[in-house]
Amino acid sequence: MKLLVRNLSRQMTEHEIRVLFSEHGDVSVCNLVLDQETGLSKGFAFVEMADTEQAKAAMAALDQSNVQKSKIRVKLAKN
Repeated sequence: MKLLVRNLSRQMTEHEIRVLFSEHGDVSVCNLVLDQETGLSKGFAFVEMADTEQAKAAMAALDQSNVQKSKIRVKLAKN
């Protein structure tokens, strides 16, 4: 199940996102979207979890939670 994570702190790393979601299950892919010109975070990422129940649990637990002073939003990504 592919999740869209929005409103991330611009300083948050791909590793930190992976660790955050790994608390709720196995993360198969984590892609932090970067600006091509600056190389800096655009403030959103895609996280894929193979187990649907784990992904739903992560979404329920992390949506609207405060992470590094930012209230993140987690929802199902549209392919």
